Amino acid sequence: MSTGVERLFEAVHEGDEDAVVRLLRSGVPAGTADEDGETALYRAATDNRTGIVRLLLAAGADPDRASGDTEEDGDGDGDGGGDLPLCGAAVWDHEETVRALLAAGARPDLREAHGLTALVWAVTRGNGRTVRALLEFGADPELPDGHGVPPLVLAARRGSWPVVRALLDRGVGETDRRAALAEAHEWLIRDVEGELRAGLVEAYGEGHELVARRVAEDGGTTVVVELLRDGVPGAGADRQTGHAAIATALEVSLGIRTPRAELAARALRDGERGNDNWREPVLALGGRGDEETRAAAAEWAAGEDPALRAFGADVLERLGAHAAGTVSAPVAPGGTRTPPEAGQRTP
Repeated sequence: MSTGVERLFEAVHEGDEDAVVRLLRSGVPAGTADEDGETALYRAATDNRTGIVRLLLAAGADPDRASGDTEEDGDGDGDGGGDLPLCGAAVWDHEETVRALLAAGARPDLREAHGLTALVWAVTRGNGRTVRALLEFGADPELPDGHGVPPLVLAARRGSWPVVRALLDRGVGETDRRAALAEAHEWLIRDVEGELRAGLVEAYGEGHELVARRVAEDGGTTVVVELLRDGVPGAGADRQTGHAAIATALEVSLGIRTPRAELAARALRDGERGNDNWREPVLALGGRGDEETRAAAAEWAAGEDPALRAFGADVLERLGAHAAGTVSAPVAPGGTRTPPEAGQRTP
């Protein structure tokens, strides 16, 4: 016959909140752990059982208790070992679970094994919603990972414009912004898919079949490369591709006046109309308001290249030229007129 602890873990796995309530009322401790040291709260957090997380917390589970090998290293900084519920939820972008843990007192900057915080996990996975939740609850946007790399640099490396934007909204300092800009510039000239393939080959050796796919998401694209074993994915890596948007926004924040031609080239090379890599150069140029920029945009809008015409038209609209009748409407690539745009857990 299974014990109360075993039944509690079964209820967590099945998402059975009524069973959890009954077991807690029968005396099973809310902070219980299995024979491997994993706590019920950690299991619920990683499985995104938000309701059960709240039940366990209300019954007295410690939101900062680590699971697994929790041997401390003696310096008291919390990074001696073990897996934190907040970090487990942050990895998988379980925003509501993250908020439940934070509301119950989970410390947002507590480090788990290897010196990683929940914010670092969320940043390296490109989990913008969770990053914003952690920042709202006081996570330090400049606290580096276990190797001294600031979150903004990690986000620039990841190519996640939503995460970079969230960090910039919290007022990250100039030193981190310049370091992140250097990282974004480096990735502007690199082949994302090729880098991911090379990383998997380095980790797992030659001779494996690798397949790549591109996943469209709000504002951009994520490149996913998977290593197949007997036709089944056995490992993988992914990276977002918002480096052009990131570089442009960081340049604006630092007062760097990027040449107009370079901004146009970024939008056409790395973006599609309306996505982040297109929109940020439009916003950067549209915010200048000088006659030279207006003239360049008008020249682009009158040119032969459909994509450049669309970009020029969008810049003119941002500058206010559309309202003055300079162009009747932005032109999409291909010449069709369209309405104006509205403004695995590894480190």
